[in-house]
Amino acid sequence: MLYREMGKTGDKISILGYGCMRFPRNGRRVDEARAERQILTAIEQGVNYFDTAYLYFGNEAILGNILSKGSRDKVLIATKMPPVQINSVSDMEKMLNLQLERLKTDHIDYYLMHNIITLQAWERLKQLGIEDFLQRAKDAGKIRRIAFSSHGAKDQFKKIIDDYPWDMAQIQYNYFDENNQAGKEGLQYAASKGIGIAVMEPLRGGYLVSKLPQEVHDIFNTAQIKRSAAEWGLRWVWNHPEVTMLLSGMNEEAQVAENIRIASEMTPNSLTVPELKMFDDVKTAVKNSVKVPCTGCGYCMPCPAGVDIPGCFSVYNDKFIHKGLNKETSYLIRNSGFDGGGKSYASLCKNCGVCEKKCPQGLPIRRHLKEVSKEMEKFYFKPAVGLVQGYFKLRAKNDKRKNTPPTE
Repeated sequence: MLYREMGKTGDKISILGYGCMRFPRNGRRVDEARAERQILTAIEQGVNYFDTAYLYFGNEAILGNILSKGSRDKVLIATKMPPVQINSVSDMEKMLNLQLERLKTDHIDYYLMHNIITLQAWERLKQLGIEDFLQRAKDAGKIRRIAFSSHGAKDQFKKIIDDYPWDMAQIQYNYFDENNQAGKEGLQYAASKGIGIAVMEPLRGGYLVSKLPQEVHDIFNTAQIKRSAAEWGLRWVWNHPEVTMLLSGMNEEAQVAENIRIASEMTPNSLTVPELKMFDDVKTAVKNSVKVPCTGCGYCMPCPAGVDIPGCFSVYNDKFIHKGLNKETSYLIRNSGFDGGGKSYASLCKNCGVCEKKCPQGLPIRRHLKEVSKEMEKFYFKPAVGLVQGYFKLRAKNDKRKNTPPTE
């Protein structure tokens, strides 16, 4: 197993992290015995970072049960606090204590704010007292490192990076999403600040393995060394020296074995010039299958009406890439202000055209936004947005009332 340092922390992290979102199942239930065998095998082979979350229902407790049998001191545990369930410092304290109880440990090594998409969402947590809470928890030894995960745009990601002395950031990154979300620019920006990077979705939830067009497989087969699409995808991520570690949601014994093998030999900047050229051809072939050929560069932003243009296009494209998956829910969560931020959905477009003047691809953005709105904003969408916004307004009103000292 190869290791890299997690930025300025100096922690030596296995370049393969174990994602605990999707444990193996036996019918509707997690197959705990099988999950335990897989996890212990990974630890024996040098994997030392395990990632879970409060919202991975039941998985914190399962991981805690497994590690408490003698493996806790061999690994680092990362888990996440969901901002949407936080209304006060009391909520923060209760959640952290519950997570420690579930994980059967007295400390969490990496404590993440779960999916902070916008600076506005982070500002809300700050107003609730998150900074003092985190410092107290750190001083008490309950958490060691403070981090956040994000599926937000790179401009927001960079603002969040600059607003707090983070130890680590977790982003979605793969050869298809090189310029989506935080992207390469966000990756390099965080690394320049000494912040370690954990990569999620290195194979885009399996899409870059099982749902690639035949043209892509044909391109991979031209390589001098024959490798699976999964191995090529992982190697592309690990080729970046700014990446500390990637997370793989392994739930098959073959996946564990293959990923450990690759993680025992892949060093930064080791892809050859012909292999990098091959990836250029692969990315072109994959992008030809999407609805809107947006590169996610963000030159169209900010939108005067508040539309997250690259974000809307990204989820819209995903709907057609990941056929059969309910991407309307992802669209609602991302663009309704579900995390406490503002609305950013496609039909907010005022048809001003400012974005089209700045788009280096010359895309008819306004037309595409209408297509997105028609496809993604079903009859229930705006009522649902209204409920989300009303919830946060009511919560802000209650927070203000709690924090206002009584008058004599």
